[in-house]
Amino acid sequence: MHDTGTPLAERMRPRMLDEIVGQEHLLAPGKPLRRALESGKPYSMILWGPPGCGKTTLARLTAAAGEAEFIAMSAVLGGVAEVRAAVAAARQNRVAGRRTVLFVDEVHRFNKAQQDAFLPHVEDGTLVLVGATTENPSFEVNSALLSRCRVHVLKPVSPAAVRTALERALADHERGLGTRALVAEPEALDRLAEIADGDVRRALTLLEIAADQLEDRGTLGLEVLRGVLTESLRRFDKGGEAFYDQISALHKTLRSSNPDAALYWFCRMLDGGCDPNYLARRLTRFASEDIGNADPRALALAIDAWQSYERLGSPEGEVALAQLVLYLAVAAKSNAAYLAYGKARKLVAGGGSLPVPLELRNAPTKLMKELGYGKGYQYDHEADSGIAFGQRGFPEEIGEQVLYEPTERGLEAKIRERLEWIRARRREALGDTP
Repeated sequence: MHDTGTPLAERMRPRMLDEIVGQEHLLAPGKPLRRALESGKPYSMILWGPPGCGKTTLARLTAAAGEAEFIAMSAVLGGVAEVRAAVAAARQNRVAGRRTVLFVDEVHRFNKAQQDAFLPHVEDGTLVLVGATTENPSFEVNSALLSRCRVHVLKPVSPAAVRTALERALADHERGLGTRALVAEPEALDRLAEIADGDVRRALTLLEIAADQLEDRGTLGLEVLRGVLTESLRRFDKGGEAFYDQISALHKTLRSSNPDAALYWFCRMLDGGCDPNYLARRLTRFASEDIGNADPRALALAIDAWQSYERLGSPEGEVALAQLVLYLAVAAKSNAAYLAYGKARKLVAGGGSLPVPLELRNAPTKLMKELGYGKGYQYDHEADSGIAFGQRGFPEEIGEQVLYEPTERGLEAKIRERLEWIRARRREALGDTP
């Protein structure tokens, strides 16, 4: 039976690498970080990622992998005394032949002097430092410390992976809710995974709150979930609309080029307590997915507005985000780049490891040149039009493909016109039928 006094999210904290959901780019078999942990050779690192993506868990597993003592501290609560105590403990462990992994949560909150205090002890192997941060370490962590650590970027956990974590918690008899035999409707799990917004800890917390409303063998449906969300941190404003309804309204009014309504929903979310950084991230995503090359300035303005907020904070920085909302709403719209990306991924997934055509390969050595690498490559700048139309760009096995189909809106109208001309000339030069 599990300890009912410990939160579900803590009870379900992964005890081994294979229990971590998401972060396949770091932890899939053969990846460098996984190999280092499996070999029992942990190293100092900075884990940069959003809340609930597994930073603390990775730090604990790093210590376990190296059979090292794990010392955790928060840069928000800890001071010089805590740093000195941790270093002293690490020295004692070293004398006893044991390694120490020091985990510093929100490491960017330490001032320069505190960060510098770790340097000699990281350098001489007294301790392995694992720092966690939600901020860009290039800006927030001293360069001297940063140069002695590897930086791993953790991603928000996908809804599918979050759902996997929820299903495990429902089924786990030792640490989870398995003994209660609860039944969760698929739609409720999907919604819960969606509103968690990449935060596994948040998803498990909401699941536990929902489970507390049910009897054993009860059913977790959308109605129960709505009741939970009414009291949760993702419920917004006096009118009672749920968070995900409001972000949907913001997206859809932006997409329909209604700046007045978009600004209204933006302000509603701020008024309800939404993190402006979350809104900045969603607006940046919108600039790429729904505007794209119809107005490439939108993505640059989104990044500028986000950085302005990070520098100014609230409430001054929110004006920059409001300016961004208005620009995105009135900009020409196109999801052609987003669709082209999806087509390309599908083509790659279904095509296998097709070889790069010889003429497109790099030929830095004599042997490679003798093998035909780079032979027949046409240098586009030397062509009359600046484009070598007779040169293929795809593997021969699949032939030339059309993935990007620009709209006739905004700048993409001009891109479409030029691209149609280029593709027609290329088909003619290659002898392909349209």
